[in-house]
Amino acid sequence: MNVRTTREVFEDHLDLAQRGDLETDIERNFAQDCVLLTGYGVFRGHQGVREAAELLDNQLGKVQYIYSNRLWHEEVAFLEWSAESGRACIEDGADSYWVRDGFIRVMTIHYTVREKAPGEYDTGG
Repeated sequence: MNVRTTREVFEDHLDLAQRGDLETDIERNFAQDCVLLTGYGVFRGHQGVREAAELLDNQLGKVQYIYSNRLWHEEVAFLEWSAESGRACIEDGADSYWVRDGFIRVMTIHYTVREKAPGEYDTGG
């Protein structure tokens, strides 16, 4: 069996995140014993990935991400991203990944949520 490269794992993860397919992403791209280091704490294993995703969903809602910078080298990848919903936005997302043997082993996640003032909300008009 061919082990996927860092780029393949990274791109698959980003594609699945855009589609909101968390469970496929977890099974295909994250090691069972992965660790996520974030400004909100340490999340461990597949359940930790679910908890970190739920936290972001609670803060922002379902959104499309803007991937402004994607880099990879050997076992390491880096992503700069932003996202906006009707209630909040993130302008400074920055994630790093350590990928080994075809799975994300360690991920760091940084972002700042800026809640929108009532006049900034999308009115749908």
